[in-house]
Amino acid sequence: MKKNLSTALIAGSLLAMALLQGCATKIKASTSQNPAPAESLNKFSRIEVKHAVFKPGYRGHVPALNKIDENIQKDLKEKLVQWNSGPANERTLVIEPVVEQVSFKSTTKRVFLGPLAGSSGVLMRMNIRDGKGNLIASPEFFQRAAAMGAGFTFGVHDNLMLTRVANLASAYVIANYEQAVGGPTGADDKNIAE
Repeated sequence: MKKNLSTALIAGSLLAMALLQGCATKIKASTSQNPAPAESLNKFSRIEVKHAVFKPGYRGHVPALNKIDENIQKDLKEKLVQWNSGPANERTLVIEPVVEQVSFKSTTKRVFLGPLAGSSGVLMRMNIRDGKGNLIASPEFFQRAAAMGAGFTFGVHDNLMLTRVANLASAYVIANYEQAVGGPTGADDKNIAE
């Protein structure tokens, strides 16, 4: 009886460790802080925010991409109207959000598998160029939804992850409008690639 119980406990522990190791996302950021753009964004009289895309050759979860794009467009809509209403100075800024990696667990997967579906994660870059194509800034933004938290909320954390990464990107643009100051990527030390 004792032998069977200890064998079951060992097997259960090994299984739990294996499941938890499979829960971590492999998506990582390169840093916790984005550098400032080459100049403040108010030096440009026209600012255009393109729709979010996947990096060339990457195939990801399209509904997740669309949700990120929807949030960025919503976050910056009023600011763009304000910023683009001033006098023209022949300088245009083009902002292109590019999702480099995304691992998104759908609500269906969360309902059936819970934490066993693993963590979700997203890494996005915003390529900010002047009208001639010169790179002004290329900040990255990272967010994740832990397997346990997302699993027990049936995907709410996964969806909030998409909102948070969009909010971080939008906040960078807004914060660097008046003065070039940089901003956080959203990653902490354990989510930075070595």
